[in-house]
Amino acid sequence: MDRIKEKMNQLRLDAEESSGKVEELQGKVKTLEQENLQKEQEIISLTHKNSVLETEVDKFETQVKDLKATATEGQQHGTQNETLTRRLQLLEEEAEEADKTLREANEKLRQTDVKAGHFERKVQALEQERDQWEAKYEEMAKKYAAVQKELDDFQTEINTI
Repeated sequence: MDRIKEKMNQLRLDAEESSGKVEELQGKVKTLEQENLQKEQEIISLTHKNSVLETEVDKFETQVKDLKATATEGQQHGTQNETLTRRLQLLEEEAEEADKTLREANEKLRQTDVKAGHFERKVQALEQERDQWEAKYEEMAKKYAAVQKELDDFQTEINTI
């Protein structure tokens, strides 16, 4: 009789432990899904920023070409040429800075894609682990029900004696 009680208590403890583990894993899954959503939003933001920066780079490149053409035509006007050259230099620096920012944004986008892939794999692994724990919990619940029935049968048998 004590063995059955011990077994029942152990099964209860196992069931409670499994329930706690399932809740913990569900919390982890929610956290990872939220992180994944944030990363996806960051990807969208960086993609938009990347597109804006590419447009700016194109605009700056067009301006650089236009200014270079104007500078060539204005060689006879020394003062104008110096002013245009300074402006051209500033635009080239801005274009380089925009290009650098574009490269950084592309790198961040790539890193975010890698992280998003990592988190997706992590979510899948946690979902599989959760499914395993749920299966184990169901198995333990069946064992508990069987032991409970066995105990009830045993008590009925004892009562009839």
